[in-house]
Amino acid sequence: MQALEMFHFVHISLVVYSSLYPLCNAQYESYPYYPEYYGMHHTEYVEPVQQPRRPQAVPKILLRLEGLKRKHNEGRVEVFYEGEWGTVCDDDFSMQNAHVVCRELGYVEAVSWVPSGKYGKGEGRIWLDNVHCTGNEATLAACTSNGWGVTDCKHTEDVGVVCSSKRIPGFRLMNAEDNLIENLNIQIEDMRIKPMLSAFRKRIPVTEGFVEVKEGGKWKQLCSVGWTAKDSRVICGMFGFPSEKTFNAKVYKMIAGRRKLAYWPYSVNCTGNEVHFSSCAVGKHNLNENKTCENGMPVVVSCIPGPDFAPTPMMGFRKAYRHAQPLVRLRGGANVGEGRVEVLKNGEWGTICDDQWTLISASVVCRELGFGSAKEAITGARLGQGIGPVHMNEVSCTGFEKSITDCRFNVESQGCEHIEDAGVKCNVPAMDFKKQIRLVGGRTPMEGRIEILMQRNGTMKWGTICGETWGTVEAMVACRQLGMGFASHAFQETWYWPGDVTADDVIMSGVKCSGTEMSLFHCRHDGNFLSCPRGGGRFAAGVSCMDAAPDLVLNHELVEQTSYLEDRPLFLLQCAMEENCLASSVSNMPQGNGYRRLLRFTSQIHNNGQADFRPKNGRHAWEWHACHRHYHSMEVFTYYDLLSLNGTKVAEGHKASFCLEDSECEGEIQKRYECANFGEQGISVGCWDVYRHDIDCQWVDITDVSPGDYIFQVVINPNNEVAESDFTNNVMKCKCRYDGHRIWMYNCHIGGSFSDEVEERFDHFSGLLNNRLTA
Repeated sequence: MQALEMFHFVHISLVVYSSLYPLCNAQYESYPYYPEYYGMHHTEYVEPVQQPRRPQAVPKILLRLEGLKRKHNEGRVEVFYEGEWGTVCDDDFSMQNAHVVCRELGYVEAVSWVPSGKYGKGEGRIWLDNVHCTGNEATLAACTSNGWGVTDCKHTEDVGVVCSSKRIPGFRLMNAEDNLIENLNIQIEDMRIKPMLSAFRKRIPVTEGFVEVKEGGKWKQLCSVGWTAKDSRVICGMFGFPSEKTFNAKVYKMIAGRRKLAYWPYSVNCTGNEVHFSSCAVGKHNLNENKTCENGMPVVVSCIPGPDFAPTPMMGFRKAYRHAQPLVRLRGGANVGEGRVEVLKNGEWGTICDDQWTLISASVVCRELGFGSAKEAITGARLGQGIGPVHMNEVSCTGFEKSITDCRFNVESQGCEHIEDAGVKCNVPAMDFKKQIRLVGGRTPMEGRIEILMQRNGTMKWGTICGETWGTVEAMVACRQLGMGFASHAFQETWYWPGDVTADDVIMSGVKCSGTEMSLFHCRHDGNFLSCPRGGGRFAAGVSCMDAAPDLVLNHELVEQTSYLEDRPLFLLQCAMEENCLASSVSNMPQGNGYRRLLRFTSQIHNNGQADFRPKNGRHAWEWHACHRHYHSMEVFTYYDLLSLNGTKVAEGHKASFCLEDSECEGEIQKRYECANFGEQGISVGCWDVYRHDIDCQWVDITDVSPGDYIFQVVINPNNEVAESDFTNNVMKCKCRYDGHRIWMYNCHIGGSFSDEVEERFDHFSGLLNNRLTA
């Protein structure tokens, strides 16, 4: 109790800015507040701008955003007045009111306001009703209203706001609880973990060191008196680490004794489940007369990195980004640590409904996967719609669970559809990869020739990547390393983009990526044995990046329902023969005689992503097909294969070209693409392209196939010509039994929709030995 009496705590929103210092200074790449938004240089200290003064007659209040929050900058508006927290009624609320609230909390402006208790019902008094602001007030208390506590509202009418994610530079928080801290003005420009031991100074990421805040252009240490493991947990989570550990305090005390230190005059008290330092309670620290930390030392944290960021003796980091946890995964995200949340239940992957999805629950997912706390709890399938069941609904976590499956949730998902799939964006450690790559010469910052920084002959040198073997998958890794989302195009020559002439030399060739890497340096390449016959410069690799990407998924149930056999006379297959859609044995048949046995089915391909699927080639490269009377925009869009149980291909479809269009769309979504009249081709978000079972080449010619058990496989976008947010769901497999007269298609499913164990049983079931299924 004596220790607690030394501090007075108050919940405030700290005004925090990220100055994006070099990695050795600021280990927090993903900090959400950027000084360059306001036109200031990264390393400049800008004098605080003056906040409008509160008139003396206006009472002092404190504001906060509470409730079912999915971001730091949104929530139910709560007011502290006369020693009690209360809410604000939504009657007559306006954007002017919201702007005043957000600016008082330190944000640039309001984005929107939300009525009717969307963030949950508050408690206590409803302090304000019928609030009217002009938008220029310094505080919500200066706006007109019915009077303090005068209202006819209920908590179902509590108002909420969504503020801009941008903070006001130099803003000083003046509102404080009078009975706790007088005239409390706190401003933090940046925060870092400063490595002090030689073992950590060159290690990436930085996991241990002094916790320092930048105030007034100077770095200051925090006093360790009253600091707990819960506080360290919050700091580690901010910097992308899932947990904290103990350290050798004697060594750091010795280091502190040799240095001149400047302590930050405030204390911190976190509960441990906060997702951000600014959500912790902050109070005035009772430093001694010399402003030193008596009976303490500078705060030190030692964080445990996730498995994908754990330093290794040879590399300093692991080569590829892999989800090691078996029960939870992320899909559809452009960057490491973000995506749609999927959980494994009874061997099948499913999604989480976004009802009551909050930052606390999202942070449990992030920490479970080896990242830090959550930056954002994403709702409304903003990272694409999943497939399969919705496993969890109304998830409620304390923030300390080891797994999202340990949280309370509703197993009933009635009313939840995949348009409500929940996602996350997690804090990840700063790995310094962005400093090793740049785009040069493009028309926009999102495109250009790729130049990388690499060691050559003992010196660091900028150079280009050989354009040969460069494809969409490699471009996706490059855009991820740049922090620019997904790749829209991969370019094997960039003569039209002038780059740095000193960087024309090729310093990397033979790049081949799996698509999961965090950096191009993690991909396979030729190393020091460069091979690029055409040279660099004009034939260097380039890329165009985009914020969102499509995601194509085949309707596997429709394939199973529509499959059948047809014996079709050869004289009716002239168009198909011209397009080489039949098996090669057709060339040995008499002209116009006989028939071909065709496995027909309907293919319905949905775009579940966040961007339209457009063909790689422009209209000038499309081919006119006289048989079908329309242009084909993609030479290879899907593969249709019949495989033996050991994976050998026994028959294949030869649908050489495709026309892409919106056959049908969900709800009120309008069709945008059609094949007729040389129209634009593609598949819109929320729409699907249907290839009916009765059109030419929508089949596999199985005339030469013997009776038996097989696997039928369809692969969409097989050459990865067009970038997608998720390539793992482009494969569909079915078990198939053919008795020489009839065919049965069953157990159809999308790749990646089941656990590895279930997939293993599918590919190697007991019928493998005798070519017959057992019961």
